Amino acid sequence: MTQEFHSHSAEETRRYAREFAAGLHDGDVVSLCGDLGAGKTEFMRGITEFFVCEEQLSSPTFPLFNIYEGTLRGEPVTLHHFDLYRIESQKELEAIGFDEYLSSAFLSVVEWADRFPQYARFYNATVRLERTGEESRKIVINRTH
Repeated sequence: MTQEFHSHSAEETRRYAREFAAGLHDGDVVSLCGDLGAGKTEFMRGITEFFVCEEQLSSPTFPLFNIYEGTLRGEPVTLHHFDLYRIESQKELEAIGFDEYLSSAFLSVVEWADRFPQYARFYNATVRLERTGEESRKIVINRTH
């Protein structure tokens, strides 16, 4: 199922992300793609807002892997967030057991996932953001389940 949205602000991008996050479950793995400045970090912020994660994203430049603890309807949620922008090779991902993380029962979001298409089989949703103006973005969501 594919959905397309047009956002005209960072807040609107986060709102679409919160709506998207409402359909996520433990074990889901999301591919988050788009060029630099496309809005991936704002979209991720919206996801963390939905799950009421205390620790919010502070910058688009952060370590390869962060874990956010949040809640959904009073139940704890663990969100794994990967940023593959600085990863140069599949060997680097293999060294941290990336495929094992993606196979876990935790919810995972992977920015720059399209840089490593060999992991595509793990993703059950893809979010592609594209800059269409100074503040506007096209957001295309494709769910495979």
